[in-house]
Amino acid sequence: MAKDFYQILGVPDTATPPEIKKAYRRLAKQYHPDANPNNPQAAERFKEISEAHTVLSDADQRSKYDRMRKYGAFGGGGAPRPRGGPGAPGPSAGDDGSFDFGDIGLGDIFSSIFGNRTRREEPRGVEALETLVEIPFRVAAMGGKVPVSVTVMEPCGTCHGSGAAPGATVEKCSECNGSGTVTFGQGSFAVHRPCPKCRGKGKIPSQYCGTCAGAGEIRTERRLSVTVPPGTESGTKIRLKGQGHPARDGRPAGDLLVTFQVQADRFFAREGLDLRCEVPINLAQAVYGTTLKVRTLDGKKVVLKVPAGTQPGRTFRIKGIGLEENGRKGDQLITVNVQIPEPPTGESAELFKQYAE
Repeated sequence: MAKDFYQILGVPDTATPPEIKKAYRRLAKQYHPDANPNNPQAAERFKEISEAHTVLSDADQRSKYDRMRKYGAFGGGGAPRPRGGPGAPGPSAGDDGSFDFGDIGLGDIFSSIFGNRTRREEPRGVEALETLVEIPFRVAAMGGKVPVSVTVMEPCGTCHGSGAAPGATVEKCSECNGSGTVTFGQGSFAVHRPCPKCRGKGKIPSQYCGTCAGAGEIRTERRLSVTVPPGTESGTKIRLKGQGHPARDGRPAGDLLVTFQVQADRFFAREGLDLRCEVPINLAQAVYGTTLKVRTLDGKKVVLKVPAGTQPGRTFRIKGIGLEENGRKGDQLITVNVQIPEPPTGESAELFKQYAE
């Protein structure tokens, strides 16, 4: 049965693209394999979340998906069984105008439209591996390098990807007759899927590899150093060629798609190319004026002269020390926050009262 992507992301089918994106980021952070290294259920959940976001974030694919939902793609249906020759029955229309797809299952037809996104391999190559990486505010603003850990599926070192134990005999799969694929339905409703018996290999060993349990690949953690471009914002993506899942049959390895999430800074906030910050001053400094040393993004300090009579919330602009992009430089905007003292006592209270009068 096909999956309801709206339910997976926890959004209604009327959700806007920003709402879908927000739901995806929240769930991806919660279930990311890097945050749940020993939880295979979280890894599967992350795959579902990524699959749902891939479809619902694309206007064309979402439109196709919504049309499939109207045909009851999530109303049930048994697991598909391989169909034989051209005489296999196809879908038929019911009395209410709906289609009965029998044992084919709308989930398989749905997969033929969108592609099986839970699989790593596609006809033209290997699907890109996606990961979400949190980066410090300063690194995002000025650029730099951050460590990234991703989980990839690599060929098993014991069986070298064959899935067979050392010394085992290998025979042609009787289910798919060695083709590695099986077909459900017929005509325009025909769906070709990897053979479930041989896992798409077309061959079955007499004994499966003990290291990978016959899968031919094992899960491995890969550590990379990723360059963050200056001025990076949350949601910025970069593609690293060949750093995703390794491929088989001599095809190029998949890419790694990194999405950056910028952490908030306790002092700075970004506003375009400008940097905003807030510094406290006491009442005497506001009344009589003062000179402050204010931290800049590169860790240095700049001298700010606060004139006498400065009002709370006044903002000063220091040009040219903000972010830089395409030869343009932003400014640093410094807002002063006047700290009001506690009510004075004793002689100070009397003097302050006279001042007030």
